[in-house]
Amino acid sequence: WAIAWKFPPTTATTKLLEIEWNVGRTGHLVPWAKLEPVRVGGVTVSNATLHNEEDLERKDVRAGDEVVVLRAGDVIPQVISALPQKRPRGARKPHPPKTCPACGTEVVKPEDSVFSICPNRSGCPGQIFQHIKHFVSRGAMDIEGLGEKQVHRFLEEGLISDVADIYDLKQEQLEALDRMGEISSGNLIAEIDKSREVPFPRVLYALGLIGVGSVTAEVLADEFGSIDALHDADPERIERTEGVGPIMARQIAESLADEGTWDLVERLKGAGLKMELAEDERRPEGGPLEGKTVVLTGTLPDLTRDEAGAMVKRAGGKVTGSVSKKTDYVVAGESAGSKLEKAEKLGVTVLDREGLDRLLAGELPAD
Repeated sequence: WAIAWKFPPTTATTKLLEIEWNVGRTGHLVPWAKLEPVRVGGVTVSNATLHNEEDLERKDVRAGDEVVVLRAGDVIPQVISALPQKRPRGARKPHPPKTCPACGTEVVKPEDSVFSICPNRSGCPGQIFQHIKHFVSRGAMDIEGLGEKQVHRFLEEGLISDVADIYDLKQEQLEALDRMGEISSGNLIAEIDKSREVPFPRVLYALGLIGVGSVTAEVLADEFGSIDALHDADPERIERTEGVGPIMARQIAESLADEGTWDLVERLKGAGLKMELAEDERRPEGGPLEGKTVVLTGTLPDLTRDEAGAMVKRAGGKVTGSVSKKTDYVVAGESAGSKLEKAEKLGVTVLDREGLDRLLAGELPAD
């Protein structure tokens, strides 16, 4: 059984010009570093994440510092440390904002969170834009032709104010806009109609619930089968899902219990989006991986993570997003990171691409 090795990450040093705060789709305020452009891993980087305010304080990163930037694989570039020995006089220590930079609402800091949060979920233009941007993105509803510029434009024109409004758009509305002719308008309406066929796990991911990435959405969809069943579950029941801890379980339950969120779900149901698994999407019984839990990490040479996950599920296995003692196998590709390290620490069997093929064929490695 071959082992997938972790490739070394790529780093570079540059000057941090300014620290800015952006609000994400879930209201979290995230610090970003504006950098002097630097080549890292074959691309030019001018922005990098600083993760959250506690991480920012722990690293003692300041505007004006020389910093180390890391870019591994397709991961968003990040500032991993400052170089205090090169710190200039006047380097400015950052202060987390007291109000949301997008809407001016006073932020809150939950005790169990490393983020300050803008509570104006339904009225913050920054959150609304980020939520729509996430919803239409390739890994979610994948509505081609509805990129950032068009989302901004439709918001400014008052054509949409949330994701459900996308499904009320009419071709004649779009044709009335500058530089939106009959062909481009028709193509976009066709893309929107096509998105009604997106399977339930991706719809669940597109909803943008706190903590629910694409893999967790797959696991939740597999566990509960429908948005209604997930909505009716209490936090304790949700927590029994592989890879979901108590904080995430509470956040999911609270999000779906929110009147505004559930109203949005109902409107999307009415628009024809798939809110439950089709019969042929349910995990089969009796496959070679029945009862086995698999984690995918890194980049495989000929498969996307979604494709590999679908293959595991067709073989009866369960795909989760985090490594634990309950994990049976980790399939690791290029630029595998902390999940590979945790698997090795816990003694979980690690496989490469060829090992995945053997696994799918029922050739399970000896314990």
